[in-house]
Amino acid sequence: MQAGQQRAQFCGNEAPRVGVVGAGGLGTHHVRILRDLCGERFMGFVDENPARAAEVASQYGVPAVASLDRLLQDVDAVSIVVPTRSHHAVAAQALALGKHVFVEKPFTVTLEEADDLLGKAAAAGVVLQVGHVERFNRAVRAAMPFVDGPRFIESDRLAPFSPRGADVAVVLDLMIHDLDLVHTLVGTRVVDVQAMGIPVLTPQVDIANARLTFANGAVANITASRVSRERLRKLRLFQRSGYLSLDLAAGTGEFFRLRGDFDPMQLARAPRALEDFVERIPLDAPDAEPLVLELSQFLGAVMGHNPIAVTGAEGRDALEAALRIVSAIDVAQAGLLAGAAAPGASRA
Repeated sequence: MQAGQQRAQFCGNEAPRVGVVGAGGLGTHHVRILRDLCGERFMGFVDENPARAAEVASQYGVPAVASLDRLLQDVDAVSIVVPTRSHHAVAAQALALGKHVFVEKPFTVTLEEADDLLGKAAAAGVVLQVGHVERFNRAVRAAMPFVDGPRFIESDRLAPFSPRGADVAVVLDLMIHDLDLVHTLVGTRVVDVQAMGIPVLTPQVDIANARLTFANGAVANITASRVSRERLRKLRLFQRSGYLSLDLAAGTGEFFRLRGDFDPMQLARAPRALEDFVERIPLDAPDAEPLVLELSQFLGAVMGHNPIAVTGAEGRDALEAALRIVSAIDVAQAGLLAGAAAPGASRA
């Protein structure tokens, strides 16, 4: 459901007054969508760059508020879309005033910061939601009714280089989307992490691969790169009932499952066409802008209409997995460097 259809739910006097902190590339979309969803209940936004603030205010016809303090006086809920290093400070200030908070991924820089925000939100009794928008991807929404205990997941997320997000490792910039997805799909905790990655264009890791083992024995193999010539966002799930192939970029997918009337012993007697024993089910869900769905869920949770889509605890889980991967990469790189420096290491 798009913003125009949702607007009536969030613009009445009982709806929360909402603002946005940060109007950069992604923050601008939060401004646009929350303006459309909330109407006069959208109180404006704040951005530390005066020229940027004036540009966005003019483009969308909304108030640019002079300071965070002033914005927090006028709202019941905020969407925080600032650099990750500022997530904790901004969210902590909002939570201390009893405001509902949506904060973009990654949740925070450290687990200690995440735990502090979780404690503040619980003490204030307010909604704290983390922005993992891929949960609202059309392909993911279409696949969820068919997901049944995946045992192996393979994920590839490749993108050309962009300066946005390059201040952190690709694990925290891109891979964290898939870490949240595999946690959601498997439904249990990670017990083992193996990873490798290298910097290419920045001092941070720009391409990484991780193998996660979960408590129930499921395994996920995840690759993320921001030095690719092409864009690719694909997710493949293997489970006893079949195989799901999702194209997250296109929002499409297919489910291949064994036909109920097929006898596996027939394969031992003679070759058979795939169509004889596998049923192909195209996956589909209503088209909608994922960020509209995500922010609508946040507003609905604030109003008590629906559960929190991605809780602070779930955002922390994704962050913890990402930090474990970064740590594993650091250990692996240190081992390679030590090996290269060892006497005779360069000899054939």
